[in-house]
Amino acid sequence: MKKIDLILENFTPSLLALFIVLLSFFVVKWLLDRQMSNKKDRSLIRAIAYFSIILFGLITIISVLPIDDQPKSLIINFIGIVVSAVLALGSTTFIGNGLAGIMIRTVNTFRPGDFIRINGQFGQITQRRFFHTEIQTEDRNITTLPNLYLVSNPVNVTREDGTFIFGTCSLGYDVNRAKVETALLKAAKDAKLFDPFVRIMELGDYSIVYRVYGMVKKIEWVLREQSALNAKIIDCLHDADIEIVSPSFMNQRRVGDIPIIPEKVKKSEQPAPSVSAEKKQFDVGQEAKSIEKQREELVEMKARIAELKKFANPTDETNQLEITKLEEKYAKLQSKIDEGLDKLDGK
Repeated sequence: MKKIDLILENFTPSLLALFIVLLSFFVVKWLLDRQMSNKKDRSLIRAIAYFSIILFGLITIISVLPIDDQPKSLIINFIGIVVSAVLALGSTTFIGNGLAGIMIRTVNTFRPGDFIRINGQFGQITQRRFFHTEIQTEDRNITTLPNLYLVSNPVNVTREDGTFIFGTCSLGYDVNRAKVETALLKAAKDAKLFDPFVRIMELGDYSIVYRVYGMVKKIEWVLREQSALNAKIIDCLHDADIEIVSPSFMNQRRVGDIPIIPEKVKKSEQPAPSVSAEKKQFDVGQEAKSIEKQREELVEMKARIAELKKFANPTDETNQLEITKLEEKYAKLQSKIDEGLDKLDGK
């Protein structure tokens, strides 16, 4: 009985410290879930908070253990060395990506939902976190790009109000330039592009390189429109009896020989573009874009509620009813954003 009392007496401070650490952990978890549900970097903040509590709790529990001071100091020093070594080894990349994340948010060149191209990588931004940015590529996969990589390389951001796409082809010198430009402009118009124009890019050894441009206003369909433009270029050039020699083709025929033009295919036999497949290509990116717009709406709604409350008259039932409706709408939208964020985190 005395041994049990002695054990309890010796380990009571450690058990009490463990209880306090666990209580602190769950309290902080509850506060983070409640207060930071709409934060963009909630996972990072949660990880830092949990790590700090565990580290502090571990040191506290060791300091009250019923052992000599020298072993305690050795254990605490060992923990300090391990933590310092981990931070020192990963500090260069870690801090660099963190500073790059701050720079990206300060400049705010792009945000979730935007289409970007960087060193051959093309996709729609799904997550913009403190240390990395995630994009959904045209094959529907998620690619993670470190923020340090983004600030160290040129990033091409597709504008929300539209972008120009182009199709390139090389044609022989025996074809009249005006005839080619007319056919290419018709291809751009048939592809339903806006403000089309043609440029002569290069006078090659065996062919002339032409490029036709046109604006796409629905940027989420930019890949489909690019494919449609290329298809129309082929059709319109062949309809005009123009032989395509792209990328390079050296004619060795006699003058006056018949050009090689493929036979036409009936409209009913032409394959239709798969719209459902295109919707799935950037489904996560579109979800991120929707959440970003909902966040903006949430900020506006919060400002409106604050304004109404500031000038509210307690006796004005109409005013109070409007505030109540807005608060209910705010809560529903907040819940919808949280569900969307959880879905994005799980992907």
